[in-house]
Amino acid sequence: MTDPERVLVAGGAGFVGRSLCRVLAERGYDVTAASRSPDPGSLPPGVETTTLDVTEPDLTEAVAGHDAVVNLVALPSHVQPRGRTHDEVHRAGTAHLLRASEETGVGRFVQLSGLGVDEGVDAAYFRAKRAAERLVRESALAWTIYRPSVVFGDGCAFLPFLRRITPPLVGALPGGGSMRIQPIWVEDLAPLLADGLGDERHVGETYEIGGPERLTLAETVRTVTGARAVLPIPMSLAAVGFRLAELVPGVPLGRDQYRAFALDNTTPDNDVTAFGVDECAMLTLGTYVHEN
Repeated sequence: MTDPERVLVAGGAGFVGRSLCRVLAERGYDVTAASRSPDPGSLPPGVETTTLDVTEPDLTEAVAGHDAVVNLVALPSHVQPRGRTHDEVHRAGTAHLLRASEETGVGRFVQLSGLGVDEGVDAAYFRAKRAAERLVRESALAWTIYRPSVVFGDGCAFLPFLRRITPPLVGALPGGGSMRIQPIWVEDLAPLLADGLGDERHVGETYEIGGPERLTLAETVRTVTGARAVLPIPMSLAAVGFRLAELVPGVPLGRDQYRAFALDNTTPDNDVTAFGVDECAMLTLGTYVHEN
């Protein structure tokens, strides 16, 4: 198998996509950033753009001419979709990209999934992500799957989400914010994704990756928002609140988010080591927040 030269990054104009496109361009790949409304001005010089909506069944025109496809298209897990569902974007969108890749002779396919999708959580986001992974594994392509924990950085959805749902000074959190996450900086993630394209050792592998710290949600909220105290909300009461919140337009909370709050989002063994990366060399969330 030869290394790919022409790479289509589906979701390339998004948060993770912009960083990955830059890394790939710096490594000498011919890169096309594909999204529903790509903005060439937000991408590095030399990166081409094309219009792509993964909910469309026929994507062969956009995919043709590329050696590899990286699928970054996703809705944030905390989003209550309007007009598009998690299943349409994550499962069906992946199916459409896989079909186009197989029909046009693409050799490599990289799928960005999420940590915890195999835990059996009965939520739309996790169900769709699980189904998408299954489709990738069943395909005829040489594939690699990444399951990162929460990704942070410039332009991310995670930090604004925390600031939006947490009042100043005192944070009211389900279960006292005891769930644990392992935030990874987007600039640490992007090179790992690029490595998956250039080394046959990564073909057929699923990598669970996170940053250098395993933080409780309470610790994360204190770091991000400056909250001085955490007010524990019993999970039974939180369940009622999340169900009610789901009925309010514009509130980024619901029953799916309640289920996610009960699940740790950390790696048992951080697979960044498969790429020769030492956790100690990765950026911590606290350092990022302090510097920005």
